[in-house]
Amino acid sequence: MAFRSTLAVTLALALAAPAAALAQDPAAGQRVFNQCRACHTVEQGGRNGVGPNLHGVFDRKAAAVEGFRYSRPMQQKAEEGLTWTEDNLRAYIANPRAVVPGGTMAYAGLRNEQQMNDLIAYLRQATGAAN
Repeated sequence: MAFRSTLAVTLALALAAPAAALAQDPAAGQRVFNQCRACHTVEQGGRNGVGPNLHGVFDRKAAAVEGFRYSRPMQQKAEEGLTWTEDNLRAYIANPRAVVPGGTMAYAGLRNEQQMNDLIAYLRQATGAAN
């Protein structure tokens, strides 16, 4: 009987581990965002840099920040209806050139799934997105 209880607890922990590994940590995401900070700000009313201010980015149409000069490929994607849903942001952050071929974002992409989850959590918090 003790063996079954130990086995059940071990199995439960093993199954829970992958879910825990994918948990979102905004504080860790802020550290990931430090890679982005050279080009982007997140504060409401924040300045545009090399990249546009990201406040309000979730569910915003692409190329919609006033005063920012977007590349022609990004403008074309916007004309085609690209909106920054969470799925589209994840795809763009993972591989900007795959989402906007010929775009000017110099970032090569974020491949680490945990860092992506953390970054998305941070962006939701920092950019005023609804959870």
